[in-house]
Amino acid sequence: MRIAIAGLSLESVSFLPIETTIEDFRRTEVAGAALVERYRGTNTVPGGFIDVCEREGMEIAPILRAEGGAAGPAADDAFVHYSDRICAGLTAAGTLDGVLLNLHGAMATPTRLDPDRELAERVRAVIGRKVPLVVALDYHANIDATLLQVADAVFGYHYSPHVDMGETGERAATCLVRMLRGEIRPVAVLLKPGVMVPSIFSATGLAPLSGIVAESIRMAKGSPRWLDVSVFAGFSYADVPNCGFSVLAVADGDEALARQAATALCDRIKAACHALMHRELVHGLEEGVSLALEKARSATKPMVILEHADRMNDSTHVLRAILGRTNGVRVAVPYLWDPQGAEEIVRAGAGATVKVAVGGRSSDRAGGPVTLEGKVLFADGKTYRTSGPMGRGNHVDLGPTGVVDTGDVVVWVTSTQKTAIDEDCFLQFGMKASDFGVIVLRSKTHFRAVYEPLAEEILIVDTPDWGPADLTTLPFRLVPTDRIFPFVDEA
Repeated sequence: MRIAIAGLSLESVSFLPIETTIEDFRRTEVAGAALVERYRGTNTVPGGFIDVCEREGMEIAPILRAEGGAAGPAADDAFVHYSDRICAGLTAAGTLDGVLLNLHGAMATPTRLDPDRELAERVRAVIGRKVPLVVALDYHANIDATLLQVADAVFGYHYSPHVDMGETGERAATCLVRMLRGEIRPVAVLLKPGVMVPSIFSATGLAPLSGIVAESIRMAKGSPRWLDVSVFAGFSYADVPNCGFSVLAVADGDEALARQAATALCDRIKAACHALMHRELVHGLEEGVSLALEKARSATKPMVILEHADRMNDSTHVLRAILGRTNGVRVAVPYLWDPQGAEEIVRAGAGATVKVAVGGRSSDRAGGPVTLEGKVLFADGKTYRTSGPMGRGNHVDLGPTGVVDTGDVVVWVTSTQKTAIDEDCFLQFGMKASDFGVIVLRSKTHFRAVYEPLAEEILIVDTPDWGPADLTTLPFRLVPTDRIFPFVDEA
């Protein structure tokens, strides 16, 4: 049997003025046989697809995959370009027995509120109703029941950090294979509890969310019939009507079983809506920076400052607050995105002394450029394979990258937007996390898999960028704030 594999992924912050362009997607684009070679053996969704298809003796028809990470809305022409190419590839592939589609679920464009579903609809139009279509989504997908009118089954990551991306691809591919063999007939139910949370508190290791996710997995494993349950936290910085938590249950021919599971978990999320917000864990900028520097002087492991509101990896609020007041504490600021600044550092070359303005350019909330003066430790392009548990083996291309040491603060300036979530930001440059007293990260949850054991303590610092902890401060127009928590008091 022939199974096509394709994907297009982007997590869109609606409020950012920078669009994600064709060129941005092209940096990660891989098509045809190269797709299988790139992702085979990796802890990624296509890696999971490939593992099951090859293990089960399925012929793979690799089409195309591109991803834009977490950034601004996709430009309309970028979405159309890649959708056209995926559909053209499916048409050219000839006879197909099934399609595995890897989407994020929280993409938006200036004119499209649910392009992920639109792409699935376009794929369905190409392959017809008789060919099964199974979709794997990110845990932060914003979805509603209309997707189930297009896809035969939908699966999402269980965890954030997304350490189970490969396993999610395997769940989706196994479902498709079993459908093709006539072993199961999936039916799905999706319900929404009417709750949104900031990304930092979508971490599935934090109670009470940890218990809700654990229950979803227990339900599936303990069911006498085949059942799969996905809890989606949604992505709260996309201004779209289907924003917020979703629970999706897929069962073998038993809609009542799927509905029972989805209803039970939705009820738990509603009941826990206030506890999910964790407002007690958030520090103000000055308070958080001062506390981290103070504790670093006696800590045995690095203090982590989480500049979580940064959505483009270029916020300079913490960097500006920390420069000139470290009092000998060594501080690391990995993966600050600024192609202009990176180019200037690379042009100066390793060993040079530079004075360069970096970061804060993505929007008027990003803090504006900060001037660094120091020695260039690294000035070159940088590619590598991820060594951390999330996406292990995945290809990373930082583009031209400069590392500047100001004396107390070391800043990595990259040309490609990439969040530091594991120790690769140190190891790939001949350093270790333990070389520093304070590490400034911009991740939301994904860093926790590596940095919770590495860090003395994690201090969440709220800054005025586009990913704040208080969602009610954002200028939503399309999110139904009249009936969703925290805009109304109860879910």
